[in-house]
Amino acid sequence: MRIHKYHAQRTEIDGIRFDSRAEAERWQELREMEAAGEIKALIRQETFPLIPAFKKNGKTYRGITYRADFGYIDKNGRRVVEDVKGYRTKEYLLKKKLFEYMYPDLTIVEVIK
Repeated sequence: MRIHKYHAQRTEIDGIRFDSRAEAERWQELREMEAAGEIKALIRQETFPLIPAFKKNGKTYRGITYRADFGYIDKNGRRVVEDVKGYRTKEYLLKKKLFEYMYPDLTIVEVIK
């Protein structure tokens, strides 16, 4: 078994594989909150386009996306985008900045475990 660079431990719950134990635990918490009616429309791995694919000087560049760990509607009717973090990488910080620019009505809520 390969050890993750940031020591995250892949975990499986309800047949769903999570990148870390913290993410799996948060999923369980959110499922309980949904069952209690505190949140609704819980989803995993929602993808947000940040930069579309393009061609320049004969070279094709792939688009850049941000994939959130979780998304849901809170009890006030606001859409919440959540990311479980053990470590904030440079790539994540750049994608977060692009996300904040591209989606001014949404904010990434970081859950630090």
